[in-house]
Amino acid sequence: MHTTSPTSTLPAKVRFGHALRAAREMLGMSQEELAERAGLHRTYIGQVERGERNISVDSMERLAAAVKIDLWIMLTPK
Repeated sequence: MHTTSPTSTLPAKVRFGHALRAAREMLGMSQEELAERAGLHRTYIGQVERGERNISVDSMERLAAAVKIDLWIMLTPK
């Protein structure tokens, strides 16, 4: 029998947002600094972290690169 964890049932955009916030906080980086590194707006970063945005794959790649984590890792259910 296969059991799923609560995070594996979350939409990918929410999993990505949670992973992004955790990575950013581990790096001691502000949303503003992350936005600058990724070439995106600070308010957009907050919306992504809260899972409120349907983020494009291109933006996911830019943010993953900014926190130096492979995108596939950020999308993998925990």
